[in-house]
Amino acid sequence: MRNPLLDHSSPKELADLGQVIETEEKLQNFSRLAGVVDGDLASLPGAEVPREWRQAPVKIRLRFNWIDAGRRLPAVEGRISARIPAVCQRCLGTMELACDEELKFLLVAPGESAAAAGAADDFEIWELDEATIRPLDILEEALIMAMPLSALHGPGEGCDAPADVGPAVSGETNRPFAGLRSQISGRDDGEETGGSG
Repeated sequence: MRNPLLDHSSPKELADLGQVIETEEKLQNFSRLAGVVDGDLASLPGAEVPREWRQAPVKIRLRFNWIDAGRRLPAVEGRISARIPAVCQRCLGTMELACDEELKFLLVAPGESAAAAGAADDFEIWELDEATIRPLDILEEALIMAMPLSALHGPGEGCDAPADVGPAVSGETNRPFAGLRSQISGRDDGEETGGSG
């Protein structure tokens, strides 16, 4: 059975069809994203790598359409959600990134002017490298862009206890230059005393 996520089509063809894709794929089907995750998890001891992470579900809903009456501006709208395994950069333990991205892209083919897209203020411009697209590539790029540069556990998820605790309050005030002041004033006194004698 053909998979519309993998078919190469022009955005105009998809908009003409009003193509709707609602499905669930496995994370392993997003090869670039799976490579990023694999590289991140490689830093963990083997026993700590989540089992069957490649089978994690990615939920997809896409709808291609025209956003102008003249049928010049093809667009895609939808949502993609997944729980992507990662390594917390604070505690170096495993965690899951909850990615839930709303997609609103105006698909601009090579050689076409993005200026025509001024009418679509609430859409992001997605400039295509080729005349055809594979919907899975757009989804994969959107997920990769949604990932943080440094994954960290959120509040209450395990490794953030030191961050939740306020700084220790001490009765003493830390004044790093207080000693320097007394040394300078002491030296000044000595210099003045020495100069007057």
